[in-house]
Formats: sequence, C-alpha cells, structure tokens
Amino acid sequence: MNYDDLILNWKLDPDLAAWAEVLPEQIQQGLDPQRYGDLARWQEALASLPPLDVTERMLTESAVGVRGPVDNPAMIAALKQALEGLHPWRKGPFNVFGVEIDTEWRSDWKWDRVLPHLAPLQDKRVLDIGCGSGYHCWRMLGEGAREVIGIDPTPLFVLQFWAIQHYMRQPNISVLPLGVEAIPERIKAFDTVFSMGILYHRRSPFDHLTQLRDCLAPGGQLVLETLVVEGDRDTVFVPPGRYARMGNVWCLPSTAALESWLTKVGFKNARTVDVNQTSIAEQRRTDWMQFHSLEQFLDPNDHSKTVEGHPAPVRAVLLADV
Repeated sequence: MNYDDLILNWKLDPDLAAWAEVLPEQIQQGLDPQRYGDLARWQEALASLPPLDVTERMLTESAVGVRGPVDNPAMIAALKQALEGLHPWRKGPFNVFGVEIDTEWRSDWKWDRVLPHLAPLQDKRVLDIGCGSGYHCWRMLGEGAREVIGIDPTPLFVLQFWAIQHYMRQPNISVLPLGVEAIPERIKAFDTVFSMGILYHRRSPFDHLTQLRDCLAPGGQLVLETLVVEGDRDTVFVPPGRYARMGNVWCLPSTAALESWLTKVGFKNARTVDVNQTSIAEQRRTDWMQFHSLEQFLDPNDHSKTVEGHPAPVRAVLLADV
C-alpha cells in the first residue's frame, strides 16, 4: 500500500496541495495497528498474494478483475487463500484469475441503475465517499474518469482495494483509509462526488449534504444514494431504535424531502432518478460474507417489513448540480 505517487501529484495540484500536506498523517492514523487489532493479519493476507501475469483488466464487466494464464493449481489455491484472508467481502463482485469473489452486495446492480443517469465521467476527477472495497471506483475508472479517489474508514475494505490493485496496477485510482471528516473544508476539487449508502448514517444530514456540495467544483454533479420512505416533502422517518438491526440509522426522508434538502443547502436541479426496494437477491450471505445479511434483517413472514416492523429498505438515487 503505497500512496507516495498520489501525494506527490497532489502537491503539484493547486486544488489538492493543501490536502496533500496533511494526507500522510491521516493515512497513518487510518491504518494505526493500535486501533485495529486484525490489521497485521489482513496485511499478511495481502502480502501473500502470488505473482501472476495479467493479460486483461476488466473494468466494464459486472465482475471487476483481471485475467491471465495460470497453469499451476497451487498458485490458484494460494490466491484464493490470500483473498479469503480478507473476509468479509461486502461490495463487488470481483473475478481475479478465475477466482470469483461473490460479495454480499451485487454492487453491479446498483451501478446499472445509476450509470444511465450520470453526466459523462470521461476525463473527470471523481470522489466516492464510503466506497468500501472500491468496487464502484473501478467502474468509474472504466467509464474514463481521469482520477478516482475513494475514501472509507474501515481498513479491511482498504486492503481489499489494494488486493485488486495488486494486479490491476492502475496509477489514477486510490482508496484512502479516511472518514468523510478528513476531507478539507470547501475543497471544491471534484467534478463528480458519489455518496452512496452514507446519508442515513450521519447524525446531521444537512451537514453531510453541505460537505458534499463543498467538495464539488463549479459545474460538478452529486450522486446521492440513500434509504428513503414514501411520503411528501415533509415526511421523515426517525427510527425509534434499530432499523434492519442497524443501530446507526438516524433518519429516512422521502425523495421529495431529500430534493427539498438538497435545494435548501444550495444545489441546483435536484431530481430523483431511481427508486428500488432492496431484494434478498441483491444483498445476501455468501461464502465470501458469511455473517447475517438482509434476509436476517427482514420479517421472516413479510419481507415488506424489517424485523422491527418498519418499512423494508428502499433506496433512491438522486442527482444534483452545483
């Protein structure tokens, strides 16, 4: 995991030079072994990836990954063991030399819902907040983005990105071990900003939307994906306890309320482009994510409700401009 080239390039960029000065310390804190006891084990798994020759990089297929000639079954076994050492894999899928990483989320389904509505990503600088393993970052790169930066505070997901990058070896993509709080204020450096699956975890949604606005360069586009409920512009559901067994869900607005919020904080042309109820085919347990998943979070007798009796997860995609 080497960020030296990224930091050097940012130091030469007037929009990102200030962030580059503090980024080394932020990365060090984000990968602090004193805070994350499993970090050494994950790093060992990453270091054990075998040397394999890549002949094709897959950035536009559902399963992101690489292909190449591998005639040695022991090499494939070593590869699979190293990748399994980074369990659980939540966002994907990936395919690495024929090893299919069947992740908890079929993140390609979400991408297929989002992509038709986006402004072209060709030659754009893109930020993906809460990117997990970086699956969508790779898909953004596949759409021709000039630079893709993902941030996620979970070190395991960052190492999963580096496991794929170990073979991809692409210079214009990175996942940083940071939370959204690490982004400098009013940076205004990105052409497109994605915030997918984050808003409902924020105690102050207006602060998050304002921060997203301030990450965007003039003329930029926000892609916001979040949990919603049915209702008018005054409808906001605040779970009284857990929601789908998640304790950190603060509020679920209607799409009309979200459009109103985006306008209030200064976005233009806020619009809802997709609404979709999450199915147990899109989010589920697999061999690569063996913990509880959506099916265990829903009422077993009525999948239209969570186990707490709330409306089952419905996700919307909204776009807005600055």
